[in-house]
Amino acid sequence: MPDTDLETAYAIDGPEGARKLYADWAATYDDGFGTAYGYVAPREVARIYRALGADAPVLDVGAGTGLVAAHLGGLVADALDISPEMLTVAAGKGLYRATVEADLTRVLPLPDGAYGGVISAGTFTHGHVGPEALPELLRVAARDALFVCGTKPDVFDQMGFGSALAGLQASGRITPLRFFDIPIYEGADHPHAADRGLVMTFRKT
Repeated sequence: MPDTDLETAYAIDGPEGARKLYADWAATYDDGFGTAYGYVAPREVARIYRALGADAPVLDVGAGTGLVAAHLGGLVADALDISPEMLTVAAGKGLYRATVEADLTRVLPLPDGAYGGVISAGTFTHGHVGPEALPELLRVAARDALFVCGTKPDVFDQMGFGSALAGLQASGRITPLRFFDIPIYEGADHPHAADRGLVMTFRKT
């Protein structure tokens, strides 16, 4: 199986690269990547979210085509993504209350305390968004909002999530963290098939 799209995704550098990649990828993403690569991280992240409380409304960060929301069991959710093309596909599935086109590295066009939870799969990864997005996501989350966000162990280390989260916890902005190990792919044969994900969970205090 060719691995070009995934390697290209891991190599993007900043918002403009993401916009271009996902504009080109949106129409074929679900079948050409989600199904073909056995991409199960969205299912696993949603499973953990539901097990820990399933608070709503939930903001699906980097929602893409809605692969996470498909496993949320009908929870009220809004989709946030930088790609209007991906959001168009997501909106067509009828899984979201609303879609929000926004850059996670900037101020979000959302009110304070609007969400009972924040969930993400495939956004806090190579070439995408780092911990600089966390303060703004905390702003739009309600008190005690549940955060369930997937990443990879090497990304967690390289992008400084550990120190950023430690600082937020030390300053009393989030509860102590809990982590889960998940498969990212299942039942497929490609160079990343054995990769594991790291899901970070906490609540806003």
